[in-house]
Amino acid sequence: MSFLDLRSSATPSAPYKGVTTSNVTVHQTRNLWFRFFVPSTTSSSPASLPVVVFFHDGGFSFLSPDSYAYDAVCSKFPREIPAVVVSVNYRLSPEHGYPCQYDDGLNVLKFLDQNPDSLPDLADCSRCFLAGDSADANIAHHVAVRACREPFRVVKPIRLISIQPFFGGEERTESEIRLEGAPLVSVTRTDWLWKAFLPQNPESCHKTQKPGGFVETEEI
Repeated sequence: MSFLDLRSSATPSAPYKGVTTSNVTVHQTRNLWFRFFVPSTTSSSPASLPVVVFFHDGGFSFLSPDSYAYDAVCSKFPREIPAVVVSVNYRLSPEHGYPCQYDDGLNVLKFLDQNPDSLPDLADCSRCFLAGDSADANIAHHVAVRACREPFRVVKPIRLISIQPFFGGEERTESEIRLEGAPLVSVTRTDWLWKAFLPQNPESCHKTQKPGGFVETEEI
């Protein structure tokens, strides 16, 4: 997947198809950053737009906001919703497993809350949507849970958008069984993704793990 992962550069000074993109660093050592996607303004544009904090797919282990596919998807959202999009680059497993991805997602929300001057003038963080695709709908879900406990001053998460969310359980579900033999998202591969994401010591995050699946936890 890394071999096929073509990258797209940001376009901070030259809008592409009506959308300007720029990268913002949150924590350089952790390579924690996000890409803004901001629609071009017109005389008919609203004075403010909601903010969609988006988490790309990749099974906790692959891809990034500048991956060609997700750069294209996030460029489409501002034009069609419309909204200001914040696409998060978080640490990847297996090098960085649970709960790094959740921590990084929450840290981006804290950064936006503490640095309102970094936001485009159009961005209305009092209308903040958390969105994610597949495994990253899982991340969006848990970041939303954590965000509810934070005393944010500017950022106000109000909705969660889960696109085919990726959750696991102790027993195989019908949808998992149907993936047997699938070319890309197979049971074997999803088992590997959970193994790469979860710590080797299950007791460290209040859960247990059995062959063939992931069992209940207070977090995952």
